Amino acid sequence: MNAKKPHDISVSVMTRFIDEQSMPQDGRYVFSYTVTIHNRGSIGARLLSRHWVITDANGLIREVRGDGVVGEQPHMRPGEGYEYTSGAVLETAVGTMHGSYQMVAEDGTRFDAEIPEFVLSIPRTLH
Repeated sequence: MNAKKPHDISVSVMTRFIDEQSMPQDGRYVFSYTVTIHNRGSIGARLLSRHWVITDANGLIREVRGDGVVGEQPHMRPGEGYEYTSGAVLETAVGTMHGSYQMVAEDGTRFDAEIPEFVLSIPRTLH
């Protein structure tokens, strides 16, 4: 039987284009993203801070750092998850985001949970 790693956080993301808040003629494309964080490790951990790298189709890169997520620093016991929704505004119809969450485990170990790159894009219209 394989032992669980003590510090093992998985992150998945779902995105949505928010047409009613976007103004493409003004270079304003609004997206929401729902993040699911799951503690697959053997000990509890708290999310302390976040680091995002946001890139639009023009190659403009913005970095965002801050404490917690949506005003919280959630604690997840082994097997528990946390989900939240936030948003991003781009000047182009397509972009990407990736980054990391800085975590601290109950044993005091600090580690990063990687956020895999995902795409923000307006839906394709078929005629």
